[in-house]
Amino acid sequence: MTETRHFLEIDDVSTDELHEILDRADEYKRAQHAGEPHEDLEGQTLGMIFQKPSTRTRVSFETGMTQLGGHAVFLGEDDIQLGRGEPLKDTARTLSRYVDAVMARVFKHENIEVLADYSSVPVVNGLTDDAHPCQTLADLQTIRELEGGFEDVQAAWIGDGNNVAQSFAIGCARTDVDLTIATPEGYEVDDDVIERARDLGGDPTTTTDPLEAAADADVIYTDVWISMGQEDERDVRMQAFDGFQVNEELLECAPDASVMHCLPAHRGEEITDAVVESDQSVVFEQAENRLHAQKALLSWLLE
Repeated sequence: MTETRHFLEIDDVSTDELHEILDRADEYKRAQHAGEPHEDLEGQTLGMIFQKPSTRTRVSFETGMTQLGGHAVFLGEDDIQLGRGEPLKDTARTLSRYVDAVMARVFKHENIEVLADYSSVPVVNGLTDDAHPCQTLADLQTIRELEGGFEDVQAAWIGDGNNVAQSFAIGCARTDVDLTIATPEGYEVDDDVIERARDLGGDPTTTTDPLEAAADADVIYTDVWISMGQEDERDVRMQAFDGFQVNEELLECAPDASVMHCLPAHRGEEITDAVVESDQSVVFEQAENRLHAQKALLSWLLE
């Protein structure tokens, strides 16, 4: 019997598998733009568990399954027994008998691991507090489109060393993208993530100076300073991240860099409105690629 494949972290796939998924994402994007049908998952169902609300994750996965000829079922925490105390392992084993794959957007990373441990169908991490690998797939697809590949690409992460940053660090290591991470003290990417990146052959540079990170970068990437569930830390975080805004002054260090943001953006905080709306911004191309990359991932897992 074939072992069930899950996608909980970017390094759950090999370098060759990652490039295969990205190639497939490019083909799906080309087919959609050409109006060509690509119903490769006809009759299959994706169960989507949401403990955290979302715009891009829900719409891209649901639309993606429809375009692939399948069906997606939204399962909010209060819509299923999970919200009434059913153990995750029971939810996983039950859903496995109904659907062909499960995507879950949860708080604790250990919860996605439990789902995968007890699921007999593929489980996809739609986001946890530690990782956002589906976002990284779209990020890598975007970088490859912009740069024609990954060779000699210089990327800078500026801001919070959060779940998006951590998955991006692993993704850059997998593709040999040279990454510099600029965070305030106390908001760094976890040490174990840096070690995992180095084990993959990457060598991310860490600094507390955003201008140093941005200098000569091909890609500058940022995310919100205050993520969902951190609202009570707002005053402390706003003070800590002073000087880390991606703005016109910072872009003077990298006048040809493309600016990425996983959205939603808090304009006027981690990034200015002018930068989001500038010619250097690729945030909406990046958002579109969530759809294509996730279709590629699902078809790869379910083929």
